[in-house]
Amino acid sequence: MQNIGEEIAGEYLKFIKGCEFIQYNLNTPDAQGEIDVVGVNSKDRAVYICEVAIHLATGLRYTRNGASDNVDRFLNKFRKNIAYAEKYFPKHQKHFMIWSPIVKTPGIKAMHNQMNDVLQVQSIIKQELSCELELIVNEHYQKAIDQLRAIAGKETKELKSPVLRMMQIEEQLKKHLRNMKS
Repeated sequence: MQNIGEEIAGEYLKFIKGCEFIQYNLNTPDAQGEIDVVGVNSKDRAVYICEVAIHLATGLRYTRNGASDNVDRFLNKFRKNIAYAEKYFPKHQKHFMIWSPIVKTPGIKAMHNQMNDVLQVQSIIKQELSCELELIVNEHYQKAIDQLRAIAGKETKELKSPVLRMMQIEEQLKKHLRNMKS
């Protein structure tokens, strides 16, 4: 079952990127592990491969034996994800994404700089595999939520996604309360 962060990414792919097929927690057949969210837009022949990390208090912080593991963890995931996409979607345009609402950028001398970690992953993936890695983090994550909220606010039929339904209720309630004051 997907978590709320994965659902946000999936609904974004559906409503913003036009994907008609969304799969959560896809077990990859050729390598151990799973891909958090895969979206397919058949009309545009595009596939979206997303890794989602929702760590609110600590930000994007994976550790192994007390040391930061962000770079190695995401490199391993995206090497596997890219191989999967190349094998199973050879004729599709491929989009690879990291989704994380809070990626911290502490001071220059800090031991763990999460933003530097994701930028390093992005750079290595581009150099090694000639693939772009889109970062839906911080303000870009907020922009994605705002886009979904705008869609939810305009729609009057019940949206099936609990995330979008909550946004829809909030937006319709705001309109109702404004109208009551008028």
